Amino acid sequence: MKLTGAQILVHMIKSQGVDTIFGYPGGATIDIHDEVERHDDLRHILVRHEQGAVHMADAYARAHKTTGVALVTSGPGATNTVTGIASAHSDSIPMVVFTGQVPTGLIGNDAFQEVDIVGITRPCTKHNYLIKDPKKLASTIQEAFHIAQSGRPGPVLVDLPKDIIQAEIEFDMPEPPQMRSYKPNYKPNKKQMSKAVELIKSAKRPVFFCGGGVISAQASETFTKIAKLANAPVTGTLMGLGAFPGTDPLWLGMLGMHGTYRANMSIGNCDLLFSAGVRFDDRVTGRLENFAPNAKIVQIDIDPTSIHKNVEVHCPIVGDCRMALDQILKLMKKEDPNGFRSKDRDEWLGQIDEWKRTTPLKYEQGDDTIKPQYVVEKLHEVTEGKAIVTTEVGQNQMWTAQYYHFDKPNHFITSGGLGVMGFGLPAAVGAKAAQPDKLVVCVAGDGSIQMNSQELMTAVASKLDVKIVILNNRYLGMVRQWQELFYDKFYAATNMEAAPDFVKLADAYGAKGFRCDDPGKVVDTLREGLNTEGTVIMEFVVEREESVYPMVPAGGALTEMLLV
Repeated sequence: MKLTGAQILVHMIKSQGVDTIFGYPGGATIDIHDEVERHDDLRHILVRHEQGAVHMADAYARAHKTTGVALVTSGPGATNTVTGIASAHSDSIPMVVFTGQVPTGLIGNDAFQEVDIVGITRPCTKHNYLIKDPKKLASTIQEAFHIAQSGRPGPVLVDLPKDIIQAEIEFDMPEPPQMRSYKPNYKPNKKQMSKAVELIKSAKRPVFFCGGGVISAQASETFTKIAKLANAPVTGTLMGLGAFPGTDPLWLGMLGMHGTYRANMSIGNCDLLFSAGVRFDDRVTGRLENFAPNAKIVQIDIDPTSIHKNVEVHCPIVGDCRMALDQILKLMKKEDPNGFRSKDRDEWLGQIDEWKRTTPLKYEQGDDTIKPQYVVEKLHEVTEGKAIVTTEVGQNQMWTAQYYHFDKPNHFITSGGLGVMGFGLPAAVGAKAAQPDKLVVCVAGDGSIQMNSQELMTAVASKLDVKIVILNNRYLGMVRQWQELFYDKFYAATNMEAAPDFVKLADAYGAKGFRCDDPGKVVDTLREGLNTEGTVIMEFVVEREESVYPMVPAGGALTEMLLV
């Protein structure tokens, strides 16, 4: 059977179970878009900017537990995806990005809209390809999906010259990929798992620590069972929120620079840190020599390069998080079906309760000005904690992490490792495309929402009804906070008083807009906005100089927190 490259591409994408593509057309990809439109079972969501396409694919992958797909043209279309690809790479999100390219005969000639996107993205993709032979198109696509979703997940880019897409060749379905140089290790070492169980059993002051790897491995349920069986308090990274129920009494809250007092203090005083799916980045550890100084550390990770990378561990376990945790749970139940509830831990749990009681997260909501924390707290109450929440990056992200308590995985979608402003709105659209029957809310700042606000049109045009909560303090809040604390309140380039009318902006895009500046009307505004049909912006005019606390200053130890 003879098919064009475009037909082969679409056939192979569908063979991977893909039903949604986020894209923006151009001359180099016109044949592909022409073919996509001929398939009723393949939805193409037309974005308004290529960066938005990649963020949507990222969130779609998380909310749908699958591999996200984006399709863009050559040149600037390809370069506009780099930020989204780098974000997905940092957060280990499975994604395949297809970019158009000039015909193979013109590559290297500085042709119109030609860039070396393979070279540009080499540091921020798991792998990438430039296809030069149409006969390798089908097998390469199959390989790309295999790499993206296996081992430690990540983005893969496939660059498609126009002549390859237009070529007509005989098509045969390729065999499943066999890659001798790429063999992820899924099976954890039995001895190391037995050692981990012994460490859990003997610990007097254990802390369990979950990251995004637990969620991507779909191991949250098992991790939760182990922590409860061990009767151990639990903390998590920003990417790990939802891996353990945020309303459970054992939950300490998020760890790190803006982690809770009890979480950070527990790391400084524990004798065992059982960690799964974390890479110990600088925002989590603070000053490395003071991180968990008295603890034996267990680290489970699919990526061997993450073991010992930042923190020396005593019990490394390389393998799939779910496989390792399943086996550890079996060993623990065999050891003691009733759990490891040693009386020696009573003092430890009592200490944690005291930290919870004496130094909780706090703010003071008065009658005149809305506190941003209050908005997030009430959002949690009004939605009963059941919404899928995306965020932008900055103070809005941290307040959401602190005050919206996530009980389920894949309900908190944010740019963690790269910290991309402009992520939240397109991510909400992608999550809604993946879960159309669920409430999807984007929590944003007034600065970050403006970076990709054009994707409001994507939401409206595609009937992907998302709700946007803007915490408007008329500042670039997180930078302003640092300027307040460390630069004598010299607010250089952070004043955002010159801003659009967000209610009118919503109206211009065919959405609905509400504004609230009265603390007494916050709940009513949230209820009205969340219950209004269609895409909705809810703008809350909040305290201008409110800061995120606790805060660990750069270079400080986790226990050296600023509390006010």
